[in-house]
Amino acid sequence: MKKVLLSVFVLIFLALSAWLGYYFYNKSNTDPIVYQTEAPFETDIIKKTVATGSIVPRKEVVVKSQVSGVVEELYVEAGQTVKKGQLLAKIRIVPNIVNVNNAENALETARINFEEAKRELERYDELYQQKVVAEQEYRKYKADYNLKREALQSAENNLQLVREGASKRNGQSSNLVLSTIDGMLLDVPVKVGTSIIERNNFNEGTTIASVADMRSLVFEGKIDESEVGKLKEGMDLLLTIGAIEGKIYNAKLEYIAPKGALEEGAIKFPIRAQVLLSEKDFLRAGYSANADIVLDKREKVVAVKESMLLFEKDATFVEVEKAPQVFEKRQVKTGLSDGINIEIVSGLQKTEKIKVPTSTVAAI
Repeated sequence: MKKVLLSVFVLIFLALSAWLGYYFYNKSNTDPIVYQTEAPFETDIIKKTVATGSIVPRKEVVVKSQVSGVVEELYVEAGQTVKKGQLLAKIRIVPNIVNVNNAENALETARINFEEAKRELERYDELYQQKVVAEQEYRKYKADYNLKREALQSAENNLQLVREGASKRNGQSSNLVLSTIDGMLLDVPVKVGTSIIERNNFNEGTTIASVADMRSLVFEGKIDESEVGKLKEGMDLLLTIGAIEGKIYNAKLEYIAPKGALEEGAIKFPIRAQVLLSEKDFLRAGYSANADIVLDKREKVVAVKESMLLFEKDATFVEVEKAPQVFEKRQVKTGLSDGINIEIVSGLQKTEKIKVPTSTVAAI
């Protein structure tokens, strides 16, 4: 039995010795670690923040009717370009019975007064020709005749306005809807036969059309309070529109709201920027857009990837290759960063190579 146990222990010892010998042999023949290196490069570094918003016309007006009634004719449709004063629609007035009745009574009264004044003038005209009455007396009746004639014409015009919305006397029609500016029709929300309400002090009225100058567009968006302090008027914006792929539009920041508003748990400040368009560009109102606001910019500077830096207390270092796989830690002075690349102000030459940290290689 003792011989068997001794044989087992000997076999275990020999197996363990063989395994340890194989392990140390492989370890001694393992290739040494080779660190990757990268050289600094020249690039443009842009530090920016993002604001979300939409493209809207700077000047947009809604055209409303001066009278209530029913749309009788529409002469335009959305998308057309119109001029100031161009006819957009004609309204058929549905007269108010009470107003019509009052206007008819006023007209009849004015006609009776006019006829009476006419007869009196004719009588006094004969007497004046016979030199029976003085000129002053005659002129009094002539003036009364002229006043009654004007009153009659005014009553006729008033009745026509109540019935039709038009006046023969001055050639104006309140039932014709005209464009108030030059621009493009963004929307015509009414159709022929639609009942509409007039614009007055107590009611904003029914919108006949919406007109905007589509050559003068602005970006309206909101920015977080943590970024608003970095903005100033005149900054450049790069607009990316979701509906238009592969194109970036330039804009110029022109307004920053002095007061923010609580939105989704954060304070947001409205901003506005002028969209700079070329003659060939055409954007539709309401496009959603993202604005990259350029906070700072460096052109053609020496830079490295920010992940290749080493930080110790308040100092920044890189490991510079002095000989193949021999590195030296060196302090550098950094500048602007865009979150990926960072500017090297001093301490590193463009021709030198720096060590890529192991954690960065693993992440790649």
